[in-house]
Amino acid sequence: MDKTKILIVGGSSGMGLALARRCLGAGARVVIAGRSVERLEQARRDLQDPATLETAVLDITREDEVAALFARIGRLDHIVSTAADIAGAYELLPSLDLAAARRVVESKLYGPLLLAKHGAPRLAAAGSITVTSGIAAYRPAPRGAVVAAVNAALEGLVRALAVELAPIRVNAVSPGWVDTPIWSVVAGAGKDETLAAMAERLPVGRVGRPDDIAEAIAFLVGSGFTTGTVLHVEGGHRLV
Repeated sequence: MDKTKILIVGGSSGMGLALARRCLGAGARVVIAGRSVERLEQARRDLQDPATLETAVLDITREDEVAALFARIGRLDHIVSTAADIAGAYELLPSLDLAAARRVVESKLYGPLLLAKHGAPRLAAAGSITVTSGIAAYRPAPRGAVVAAVNAALEGLVRALAVELAPIRVNAVSPGWVDTPIWSVVAGAGKDETLAAMAERLPVGRVGRPDDIAEAIAFLVGSGFTTGTVLHVEGGHRLV
């Protein structure tokens, strides 16, 4: 990835941060974008603030902010989004807040659509856009209807954009259960117990780590013959 320039939206924590670390280690120039100034500053410290790292405050759901970011950072080789606002969305239907559902749609579907709209003109012809969907599209559970629907819709968007934006490549990684900070939102105090129970079910005997997903995204970014694809990295979750 030497001299490659990559934008990672959601790069201040979890899978996005792991990817940023991997790309920086490979010699890439990295821009990580997110909503929280504090988390971006913490990410800089975690990554040891190299000269090849930039940070940008961005609300992926606001088209004006997305357009302004691309105007500022200029030409790119790759765009990755791991962003998702799922707070309050994991509820049974009688308790579901439609505003929380809209935030999932806006962050995980409209956000990548805006990245493609404004970012594709900035990408090299051999560039790529990679997004993250998730196992909920294939193994939905009670309380997860909104996330399941948005993940499935995002994968449809990937296939359509792979055709419309060609030769730019567009792909998705579909993670299974990964031990990231988002589980504190989903499971609260029961996070460790919930993840341990899933680890016992999975053929690989553990839940995912951020580096597992970063490795998969790095493969799609670097694979010039892969587009319109959903890469499943879920420890065999679809089998059980």
